[in-house]
Amino acid sequence: MQPCFHLAYHVTDLEEARAFYGGTLGCKEGRSTDTWVDFNFFGHQVSLHLGKPFETTDTGKVGQHMVPMPHLGVVLDMDTWKALAEKLTEANLAFVIAPTIRFEGEPGEQSTMFFRDPSGNPIEIKGFADAAGVFAS
Repeated sequence: MQPCFHLAYHVTDLEEARAFYGGTLGCKEGRSTDTWVDFNFFGHQVSLHLGKPFETTDTGKVGQHMVPMPHLGVVLDMDTWKALAEKLTEANLAFVIAPTIRFEGEPGEQSTMFFRDPSGNPIEIKGFADAAGVFAS
């Protein structure tokens, strides 16, 4: 079994969450009840429970950006990242940080985009051309 993370957090509306995670992001829905739903979030298990989402602030300084903290993120290969960035741009998703390249020409060069789910939970999607860059210093 390939290790994967499990993260559970609150959303305010399960139907909105289903439309966003399942429809907009294309994540496959798993088990659910009337108070929570699981998604295959790019190979990881995200469990969305009804409740008050966690408080976030734009206090994470990364390069030239202040990013929402805390946030959920995933690292994708570059082809998958580009396809998702195009899909979300075409869907007119409101980005916190539109798809961009960060640390260009430096160790750890990456593509990134930030957005929020309908409940306000911040999500970062990174893309790397080479997996070795994920932990480059």
